[in-house]
Amino acid sequence: MRMKAVVFDGPGRDLVLTELEIDEPRATEVRVRITAAGICHSDYRVLAGEWGAATPLVLGHEGAGIVEAVGDAVQGLEVGDTVALSWTPNCGRCRYCVSGRPQLCQSAVAHAYRNVLPDGTTRLSRAGEPVYSYLSVGSFAEYAVVPESGAVKIDAGIDPAIAAVVGCAVTTGVGAAVNTRPVSVGENVLVIGAGGVGLSVIMGAGLQSPGRLIAVDVVESKLQLAKEFGATDTIDATACDVVEAVRELTGGRGVDVAFEASGRAVGVEQAYASLAAGGTAVVVGQVATGERISIDPMAMSGRELTLTGSNYGSARPSVDFARILGLYQRGLLPLDRLVTDRVRPEQLNEAFRAMGRGATEGRWVVRFP
Repeated sequence: MRMKAVVFDGPGRDLVLTELEIDEPRATEVRVRITAAGICHSDYRVLAGEWGAATPLVLGHEGAGIVEAVGDAVQGLEVGDTVALSWTPNCGRCRYCVSGRPQLCQSAVAHAYRNVLPDGTTRLSRAGEPVYSYLSVGSFAEYAVVPESGAVKIDAGIDPAIAAVVGCAVTTGVGAAVNTRPVSVGENVLVIGAGGVGLSVIMGAGLQSPGRLIAVDVVESKLQLAKEFGATDTIDATACDVVEAVRELTGGRGVDVAFEASGRAVGVEQAYASLAAGGTAVVVGQVATGERISIDPMAMSGRELTLTGSNYGSARPSVDFARILGLYQRGLLPLDRLVTDRVRPEQLNEAFRAMGRGATEGRWVVRFP
């Protein structure tokens, strides 16, 4: 079967909208007609050469669509189901899956992180050459073949754009604040980075009735958007020392929990340095390959500070997608406001250039005919 897809052939080269061959799904796989795909900074990392990946590659790992074909061993999905795609298709058998931590599934690490399906192959090709699917998704295309566990059934009435961003940004951000390190009532919270993930952290923290909810960014329009999502205070990182500004806002004490969502090493250091005694810094954003941080271990022991990571919001997609969408349907998560622009596949290069300039707010979504 032939389809249109946006293909990445290497850093420094424009994405190309072209035709690919897509094979039928195998035993435990499904083919999904993509209705919407979110544009994530992780895709930009690959596009800019900050993360390595084999090419040619169909980027995109936030996606939603309709199941159009199923493998003969698929049990939980049927043709016609509406699904949101997960970029950690878990095996359900390893020690992490059976202990309730599928975001750490070792099977997903072994195949999704190499942009292939669980059998080590891909269902895409161009003129006979294999084409990889980013994180076993590859949602910048008309269709995607994914593992059954990578397609989560959702309410058919959900806007595809909303469903797509729940597949990564929303779950990553909200999950960090309710799963990885749940915010408690009255705690002071810092969120560094007010992009799609950072705004989702703010939404998740806001569910817990925090004290001060401080947002940091370098773009004023993003800080204004952070206020709309519930931030009580904002800090322009270009205009002052972030740590000093946080101390001033908290009476010199610092925050109880800080989330780094910008994907910058300096942001991790700022989050950690902004903590009150006993506080926790959570690394949510992912930095470019090779970046390192410097922290004071004496302060860690003397003030009982915690520095921890959050992968995919410590989420169980099969449970948390529905949980998050339920909160959205009840009006508790303003996800409609998160989706700020909708573009066509042929506009992806322009969208990524805007992202590189820091000119994108909220989440941009690609809509397929």
